[in-house]
Amino acid sequence: MAKKMNAFYAQSGGVTAVINASACGVIETARKHKDKIGKVYAGRNGIIGALTEDLIDTTKESATAIAALRSTPSGAFGSCRFKLKSLEANKREYARLIEVFKAHNIGYFFYNGGGDSADTCFKVSQLSEQMGYPIQAIHVPKTVDNDLPITDCCPGFGSVAKYIAVSTLEASFDVRSMAKTSTKVFVLEVMGRHAGWIAAAGGLVEDQGIPVVILFPEIEFDQKKFLARVDKLVKEHGYCTVVVSEGCHYPDGKFLAEQGTRDAFGHAQLGGAAPVVANMIKDALGHKFHWAVADYLQRAARHIASKTDVKQAYELGKKAVELAIKGHNSVMPTVDRLSDSPYKYKIGMADLKDVANVEKFMPRDFITRDGFGITEKCKRYLTPLIQGEDYPKYKDGLPVYVTLKNVAVAKKLATFKL
Repeated sequence: MAKKMNAFYAQSGGVTAVINASACGVIETARKHKDKIGKVYAGRNGIIGALTEDLIDTTKESATAIAALRSTPSGAFGSCRFKLKSLEANKREYARLIEVFKAHNIGYFFYNGGGDSADTCFKVSQLSEQMGYPIQAIHVPKTVDNDLPITDCCPGFGSVAKYIAVSTLEASFDVRSMAKTSTKVFVLEVMGRHAGWIAAAGGLVEDQGIPVVILFPEIEFDQKKFLARVDKLVKEHGYCTVVVSEGCHYPDGKFLAEQGTRDAFGHAQLGGAAPVVANMIKDALGHKFHWAVADYLQRAARHIASKTDVKQAYELGKKAVELAIKGHNSVMPTVDRLSDSPYKYKIGMADLKDVANVEKFMPRDFITRDGFGITEKCKRYLTPLIQGEDYPKYKDGLPVYVTLKNVAVAKKLATFKL
């Protein structure tokens, strides 16, 4: 690789409250190493920006604007759901990537995303070997689902967990106050297709005396047992709250929320577990209910982000650049937990071949024996991740978030159709 080359950074998949903090870490760190890294180009709408040569010149942004990314939610450069096929299946796209990288002297590739993004990053890392172009690909972890392997936790998860725990607590107080004559059951649907990490966060309110039933993707849904549990809690407390993961499914594998459609990655399109569960309770037990779907609210809530999460998101972006400068390729910086209390961790590193296409599920000993709650071990894991508040600045009652100029880099190549 030439002594000094430019870097490409892109955001992928569902965005989070802290993915921009990772972007901030990448860009600020790269700016401190101008002897090794020239410009940082961001892909407009993720990897699509690389394929279509739609690059953003981050050098056009002030240091103040880049710093403000740390407290701004969502994806500042635009994200996408687009998974590269294998080199053998679609050499055309890889050839195009090399063409764009060569045209803009790009030698570093930082891809900020979850499991599918790790797979894309791994494939790009192999370009050097298979297509003779020097590119160092570093995956920057991000996913609210918290399902990447090896790393103790994933940036984005701690803030979602905090939002869900707080929302479960506040809504439960509301239901408790109305239970005598009105609503007795509140159902909150949260994200989590195959892993119940987000749903687990709702269980943290149990220590405040809130009766909660959690429905995990890891536990097959048993309608009879579930209804018996809800009925028991309502009789004991007068009310209860149900936190249901969108990935909750029947023994035959069918999701409670399955709509019969597929997303861009080929995953089953989910949505609607909350009303299914709520009506199930009303039909069987007759209890009045309210339900809500946290949806984008849970992953966009920067106003209540976990301070731990923001800090780790930035540190992992920073570490990604440091690893690249040291010559690493096909790796991902990780959070390595050292102790629960006091909470201590270090930033480590994992090989992408061990990360791509591997999902991390809730350990069985994190879920209570009856399958409807979380254990003390799980609470010890979750509690440090939601610690601290990192409020953005406010003006006129609203958070102040930055919108970048996102100045386009002049194109040098012919148009490429996806």
